Amino acid sequence: MNPNPGIVVLIVFLCILFLFLLILLLSCIKVVRQTENYIVERLGAYHATWDVGIHMKAPFIDRIVKKVSLKEQIYDFPPQPVITKDNVTMQIDTVVFCYVTDPKLYTYGVADPLAGIQALSTTTLRNIIGDLDLDSTLTSRDIINEKMRKILDEATDPWGIKVTRVEVKNILPPRDIQEAMEKQMRAEREKREKILIAEGEKTSAITIAEGNKEARILNAEAAKQEKIRQAEAEAEAILKVKKAQADGEIMIREAEAKGIQMINDAHPSQEVLALKGMEAMKAVADGKATKIVVPSNLQDLTSYLVTAKSVWQDVPEAPEEKPEKPSTDETKAMVQDGQKSIAKIDRKTNRQSANPDHVYAEHPAK
Repeated sequence: MNPNPGIVVLIVFLCILFLFLLILLLSCIKVVRQTENYIVERLGAYHATWDVGIHMKAPFIDRIVKKVSLKEQIYDFPPQPVITKDNVTMQIDTVVFCYVTDPKLYTYGVADPLAGIQALSTTTLRNIIGDLDLDSTLTSRDIINEKMRKILDEATDPWGIKVTRVEVKNILPPRDIQEAMEKQMRAEREKREKILIAEGEKTSAITIAEGNKEARILNAEAAKQEKIRQAEAEAEAILKVKKAQADGEIMIREAEAKGIQMINDAHPSQEVLALKGMEAMKAVADGKATKIVVPSNLQDLTSYLVTAKSVWQDVPEAPEEKPEKPSTDETKAMVQDGQKSIAKIDRKTNRQSANPDHVYAEHPAK
């Protein structure tokens, strides 16, 4: 049985219509991403701003007029000629960082936001640089950036744009100015080098002088200590010598005391004492001194000589030598000569000194 052609045509038409409606429905469904906003108009007028999610628009009457990105945008503008306060023309380029805060104002506030920001950046930069000289321009980047950011942020608020940062990228003065600046920098570096060299030489000289000073002080201290040690050593040596002499004197005195004690213990006779006194006088008279000490009791020498003669006669003769004995006449002559000499010495000493114990007599050296 053949199908009715009209029914077939109707079925095909319905299928095409269904397919069209399905495509139309699917085209009216929109998914907005996280970093975008959609501006929707209805019949030519602003209708809504779609943010992230699924949205449905009315077919044939709603229209998406603009997709606005919410990401921060970076605009790098080409160099612009500017003139400083001291009439130096420079080329300065800037970089502007901004993002959209209100998609509706961004869409309807300005026709071309990029061109508007560039124009504002150029005019603002010229105004700021016109109040600065060359050196201030080169050293005041932060001030220029902050001023431009404030001015651009205030100017773009009606456009729904937030300017977060403005950076001066390059400052290019004329070639002759660059050469002059290079020469100035070279001169400053050479000056700094010479100053550093001079300061180094000064520090070195001061250090050397201080070292020499400390060396001389240490040498003087060493010499002082050496002299002190030498003086202490000499003093110690002198003390030791004096101590040794004192010990020697003590030993001599002790020996003499022991000798005297031994003599006292032996109970010597007057004849022996007289003989010893004659021997002592002989030793004194044989010296080279110009003065001799003579006992005041020279009157008793005669008795000493007589006693010595008797002692001499009583001494036994040695068997080996057998010396000859002096005769009595010779002994008498010796005693008389001794008495005469003693009398002369006694008269002379009485004239020179009134000391009752000792008399000093001049005696020519041999």
